[in-house]
Amino acid sequence: MSGELGQPQAGPSHAGLDFPNPDRNRAGVPGGVIRRAGSQGRRSWIQKVLEQITDSPLQWVTPSEVVPVAVLAVQRYLLEDEPRDTIPKPPLYCYDVTISDGVYQEKCYLDPSLNFLVYKNILKVGIEMKISRVSCLYNEKRLGQGILCIDNVHCGEALEAISLETPFRNSAHEEVPERPLRGGKSHYLALWNNEDPYGDIWLTNKQPEEHNFNNTKIISLSHLEMTWANRRNFPALLVRILHKSKLRYYGKPDKKMIEPYQLVVGSKKFKICLNLRDPPTNIIIIPEKQVKPEWRLPKLNHRFITRSELDDMPENHICDVIGILVFVGRVQRSKKKENREDFWSYRWIHIADGTSEQPFIVELFSTSQPEIFENIYPMTYFVCTQLKVVRNDAQVPKLLYLTTTNESRVFITGHRGQPYTNDTKVKNFIHWIKTRTDSEEVKNTVIGGYYPYPPVPETFSKYSSSVKVESLLTAISEVRKEIEDLQYREQKRIAIQGIITVIKYIPHASASENASTSETLRSTNQPSTSQAARRENQSQERDNNKRHQDDDPVSSQCFQTTYTSLSPTKKKRILQGPYAKLIPVPQPETSAQTKGNKPDMPSIFQRIASTSTIGKARKTISDRWESQLWREKKFGLIDHLHYSHVYPESIPRKFIFEQRKFLTEQFNSQPAKYIPPEGRPPKLDDFKSARSLGHFEVTILGLNHEIAIDVAFLPMYCPEDLRTSQIDTLLTCMNYSCVYPQDGAGNDRLPGPRALAGDIIKAAMKLDRVHIVGILDICNLGNNKVEVYLHRIYSPTNIS
Repeated sequence: MSGELGQPQAGPSHAGLDFPNPDRNRAGVPGGVIRRAGSQGRRSWIQKVLEQITDSPLQWVTPSEVVPVAVLAVQRYLLEDEPRDTIPKPPLYCYDVTISDGVYQEKCYLDPSLNFLVYKNILKVGIEMKISRVSCLYNEKRLGQGILCIDNVHCGEALEAISLETPFRNSAHEEVPERPLRGGKSHYLALWNNEDPYGDIWLTNKQPEEHNFNNTKIISLSHLEMTWANRRNFPALLVRILHKSKLRYYGKPDKKMIEPYQLVVGSKKFKICLNLRDPPTNIIIIPEKQVKPEWRLPKLNHRFITRSELDDMPENHICDVIGILVFVGRVQRSKKKENREDFWSYRWIHIADGTSEQPFIVELFSTSQPEIFENIYPMTYFVCTQLKVVRNDAQVPKLLYLTTTNESRVFITGHRGQPYTNDTKVKNFIHWIKTRTDSEEVKNTVIGGYYPYPPVPETFSKYSSSVKVESLLTAISEVRKEIEDLQYREQKRIAIQGIITVIKYIPHASASENASTSETLRSTNQPSTSQAARRENQSQERDNNKRHQDDDPVSSQCFQTTYTSLSPTKKKRILQGPYAKLIPVPQPETSAQTKGNKPDMPSIFQRIASTSTIGKARKTISDRWESQLWREKKFGLIDHLHYSHVYPESIPRKFIFEQRKFLTEQFNSQPAKYIPPEGRPPKLDDFKSARSLGHFEVTILGLNHEIAIDVAFLPMYCPEDLRTSQIDTLLTCMNYSCVYPQDGAGNDRLPGPRALAGDIIKAAMKLDRVHIVGILDICNLGNNKVEVYLHRIYSPTNIS
């Protein structure tokens, strides 16, 4: 709970501007000394803008000189209704942006009309920004004081490095704890969710302290339950915490609460709310050695399961797991409610424990432990408690994964001394990992990329009953708005109707191009991130310019490959997800091997290696097909959406332990404060892809033949065996995000990516003019980068 707002004053600024005044040299805030630029050295642009505002009769000015400034912080908070406001109105949240002109730093208020730049992660720390209009919001309760408001900006590219030594022009901005410029809040919120504690108001790593209990009156939960109604004074409550919830933030614009947070601790029978205020909770953490036997406190009982046991666990079963991380996905976000500004943060991870060839698949939501959530990477020993089993054996592929609950806790370091280390299954895991230091689980680890999970059911009728949305189908004319409404790292799944009219195979870069990646990445002589960004933008522009040229069927290239058609009865289908397990297979010789380098083992993404000779028959297969319908309709479209580009951050990468800091940062959310890079960081494309199949660009034409959308499809190998003969290759691989190679039994060679691509394109030709339902995953990567993936298609054969 929290108390009434008493200390901070509503209205602009606890630590704002202090305008030039010949009669004084101090700010209108306690301790807020205003630094003046000296006569020597470069003059501050921030200072010149302030002087221009002072001399202007208006409340806003266009700076006489627009120069680039660096963005050092973007901080979010809830802005309470100020006295002139009667009804809370959006946006709920506001942003303070800290800039540096190389002479001074200044904390500014971002006009709410520009909030969308933060929502899309266009305005972010580390970039160069030009401010073309500023205004002043005065604090009418303080003399000569206000805050600088940013009204119009142009966001540029990321800077290679920014100095943090530049002082604040107003020293009040350096005070601890940090406080927002507007409203009555005493703290900032985490930038991307409300569950994580953020800022210097939170204590971290609070350790147990010895306490003298001789004069302390204590009460047990059972005694408290019996005497609750008749008590006015309550002794200290002595408990052992069995479960602890994540933080609950309940701040609202019309509720003037300083710290609207709630934390719940307890067991399944008792739950205790810990207040910050009215009255404040005084918590004493007792060292385990001081716990007296006569207190009869319960022991902390864990419910660890192994991966081999998970297959038999019922739906909603609560369990704990331990293992080694073999895959860590990028951070994603999902809206808590439509038309609201609140999001959940989550990521998918895989955990291996040695008891099964399959890993645990875990949907890991933020657990109010940002120091862990933002620092997990493959090859880490990982413990997660209070996980819930999600399963559906009635759908194909079968659904089975774990998801965190409100009481889940995560541990990645400091396992020694934890109560769970005495658990038998934990000991068995530790023994297993010690005997397999050079195991495939350790070598073939993967980080990041687009992760198409959970899979959707095999029929559209089952899909319809499994989703909770207002409208099951999205008109293709509404897709653009769906894309534009998406915020940073938000991923959304929609269903559209249409006709597949074009499919084009885009091969992945050959292994020889980055065979020596590991050695290269251990060197510090790497291109800068800004150079990488420029190259990426240029590459995207070339891709966009070329796309329309590729619409001409004459421009499609053909290639010769040895190819053997796959027998439908030999197809393999996924059961557990797109990245199910590892199988060592022969690899084709690359230029890296000819140089003496050891070839990489297959990863959890790369199931079957490509090869050269398969059988004796030779066929010519085009890497692109377009229908006659497309040739007739493509020039008469009223809109054509191009979202088939696959960005580097959507490709899962082989994990390199020496580069764990860089890789972890790439797939985390954008930080609220600028963190200087260590040396010259590499670029993401320097890291080997964990998949080798390339991708497809698929054009779906709306049923009314007026609008089309280009989407990406990323096939992946999968070894799971499920006999089927009724689904052709295209439907099979698109339905399960997998490519299904011929059974290896009795075969010396397996088909390569080009051969499989040809099989998929041939199957697409059979869908000419067929009405399908496409399940699309829309992903906003920030900074105007949006991808749309074809997750699955339903044809007339599997609609019902």
